[in-house]
Amino acid sequence: MRHTIDDLMNFLEESHSPFHSVASARARLDEAGFQSLEECGVWALKAGKNYYTTRNQSSIIAFRMPSAPLTGWRMTASHSDSPSYRIKLEAQPDKNASGLTRVWVEGYGGMIAGSWLDRPLSAAGRVLVDAEDGLQSRLVYFDRDLLVIPSLAIHMDRTINSSRELNPKRDMQPIFGGEGCPDLKKLLAEELGVTPEQILGADLTLCPRQKPVLLGAEQEFICSPRLDDLECAWGTFQGFLDVLPPAGVAAVWCMFDNEEVGSGTRQGAVSTFLPDVMARMESALSVSPEQHYAALANSLLMSADNAHAIHPNYADKADPVSPVKVNGGIVLKYNASQKYTTTALTGTLLTQLCKRADVPVQVFTNRADMPGGSTLGNLLSAQVSVPMMDVGLPQLAMHACVETAGSKDPDYLFRASRSFYEAEITCIADGSYRVN
Repeated sequence: MRHTIDDLMNFLEESHSPFHSVASARARLDEAGFQSLEECGVWALKAGKNYYTTRNQSSIIAFRMPSAPLTGWRMTASHSDSPSYRIKLEAQPDKNASGLTRVWVEGYGGMIAGSWLDRPLSAAGRVLVDAEDGLQSRLVYFDRDLLVIPSLAIHMDRTINSSRELNPKRDMQPIFGGEGCPDLKKLLAEELGVTPEQILGADLTLCPRQKPVLLGAEQEFICSPRLDDLECAWGTFQGFLDVLPPAGVAAVWCMFDNEEVGSGTRQGAVSTFLPDVMARMESALSVSPEQHYAALANSLLMSADNAHAIHPNYADKADPVSPVKVNGGIVLKYNASQKYTTTALTGTLLTQLCKRADVPVQVFTNRADMPGGSTLGNLLSAQVSVPMMDVGLPQLAMHACVETAGSKDPDYLFRASRSFYEAEITCIADGSYRVN
């Protein structure tokens, strides 16, 4: 169990941005013997072999080619991005009467803004460099305390504890130096060993400097940035790597970017990324149209994105019918408006698989008067029409700069994902399945 948590914490610490999350996954896939493929190249896939490919360097799909004629797909999906602040590299640092230098940022996703105040921050992401052999993408992370977004003193706003409304333009711009400090592009150039003129563009995000930690009387909690959704990305990834699927099943693991802003990008879940990979796999396997449709109907996809645990200070916010507890097991998510894809059928199938793996299962539903969010499943269903279920791990402070979850739950998701990938599940007829 300690090894499990240590590995998760390493993954969280390495994943300063979506680009770094993908780089970390790539390194692990390389170590496991998976072959890297470029979308712009011609693929020569072979039955029984393992591969991965990336898009925009911020989304990744890994897959195992079936060793027998294709009978179905077993897939999981998570996301690499988290709510944060994107840095406007081209904007000049602002020097006002304070004599301090600011960097301009814009909000990405629905974050809890106040949680970003008064804590050491850094910057991470991708930088485009003009190199001798053409345009190159390089990852960057300033491994030092570089920026901070300071609060206004209570003496200047006596209502700050009763009615604080944070304006993104006025209140959430970070400082990173005094008068005469170098601009951010110069710092990037120094970090990468190039000249400022060689930097042609960048995708940079603010990131908290806090490392993942275990806390609590018995270390029963994990406190870390980016738990939503890297915790689920890690759990499904470990399950995918740990087992071989049944011979005719194509196993796929996806980690998409841009879920926090609707997924409607070339590298998001609504894109053609997953269908494109599936089509190229089928082409290599010489799958006929009839085999294609039969295999889709005999498939399952598990969308994995963290779930809301019941908050001890706000227990009334949870649905009393189905309170979700930290360290209580994985969470099956249901929604009457179909924001989550779990049905009685897919939920029952996963519950049976979890029972075999000795994994406790909790159920999440929204309080009837509180609309919930959506996630990857219902977006993916527009691109890949297969039976799905939405799962997650219980957490507190979702979308905060630093979030809290249970230290036992990641192992539950790993074991549930392993059971999901290795089980023989056959669709006998619409609504009828055999699980071996």
